[in-house]
Amino acid sequence: MAMNFNYPKMRLPSVRIAHYMYSGKLPNIHVNTSAGRCWNVARVSTSSRTTSVAAAIPPIIPHLTAPDIKHATQPCHVRNVHEHLQKHGILKIGLGFPDPDSHYLKGLVLGLHQHHGHQLPISHSASRGWFWDVRPNNTIFQTANHQARSETMQEFPWHTDCSYEDLPPRYFALHVLQEDRFGGGTLSAMNTQRLGLSLSPSTRASLMRREYSITIPPEFIKDPRKRSIVGSLMSADEQGQPSMLRFRRDLVTALTERASRALHELDAAVQDAKAQSQSTVHLTAKDFPAGTIILMDNRRWLHARHSIKDPKRHLRRVRWDAVPFDARPMEQ
Repeated sequence: MAMNFNYPKMRLPSVRIAHYMYSGKLPNIHVNTSAGRCWNVARVSTSSRTTSVAAAIPPIIPHLTAPDIKHATQPCHVRNVHEHLQKHGILKIGLGFPDPDSHYLKGLVLGLHQHHGHQLPISHSASRGWFWDVRPNNTIFQTANHQARSETMQEFPWHTDCSYEDLPPRYFALHVLQEDRFGGGTLSAMNTQRLGLSLSPSTRASLMRREYSITIPPEFIKDPRKRSIVGSLMSADEQGQPSMLRFRRDLVTALTERASRALHELDAAVQDAKAQSQSTVHLTAKDFPAGTIILMDNRRWLHARHSIKDPKRHLRRVRWDAVPFDARPMEQ
C-alpha cells in the first residue's frame, strides 16, 4: 500500500552557528608545467569566529582559482578538480575573469569528460540543454507552463538533484552570476555518509530496497509516458558501505510498510539539528559571490537553499556523469 508522508518545514542551524566558509582572497594555484605537476593546492580554513560546533565539522571545503579562461583546458587544473571531487565530493573555484556565458564551466566539464572519464552533461528537460538558469521568475519559465522550484524565491529543502532519473547525475556545478545582495539564498550541504551512519542498520537496508516511487516534476518530464520511477533511495559505494543517497522528500512515496518506517527515520535524521551541526556546511552570499563556482558530488552531499531575498540572484547549473544509481540485480 502506498504511504504518503507530509514533509516538515526545513530547519537549518543558524548560519552564524554553523558558518563554515570564510570570505577572503583565494590563493593562486601554482602550476609547474615542465614537471607536469600541480603545486600548492589550497583549502579553506575555518573562520576565527567559528564556534566549537562548527569546528567539529570534519571536512574542509577545498578551493582553487582559475585566473583566466585557459585554465579550463589545462590538464593540471582539470586533474586538480577531478581529484578534489573524488576525495572530498565538494569544491569551490574562484574565477579571476568575467564569464557571463559560463565558457569556463563548459570547458571544464568537457575536460573532465575527455581526460578523466566523466560522462557528458545531461539535458535538464525535453526543452532545455546542458545549462539551467537558477533565478526567480514569476512569468517566464524555462519549461513551458511549468515553474521549477529553483525559479521561485522560496526555500528549497534538502535534496539531491535529479533523484527522479533512472540515471541520476553524479555531479553538478553552480556558477554564481549574481549573488543575493540582501543576505538570502544561503546554500547548505549535508554529508550523506555521516547522515547514513546516524540511521539504524535496518533502515539503511530498507532504503536500499527498490520500494519507493519517485515522481518526476512536470518541468523535467522528458517522455510524456513516464511520470515516475520506482527504485531505492540509498546505494552502497565501492567498499559496500551504504553512503550514497538520492532524496527529494516531496517527490517520494513509500510503497511498503517497511519502506514507510525507514523513510520516517530518514526524515527525522535529515531534520535533526544536532546531526546537521556535525555534517553540514553553509555558503552565504559572502562565501559565494559572483564569479564563484561550487561543484558537488550529488550522491555524497544533500543540498538545500534558504529563501531568496534578491530577485536578481542568478546562478547557472550544469549536471553531468549520469550513471545507474544502484547497479545491483533486482531482488527476487
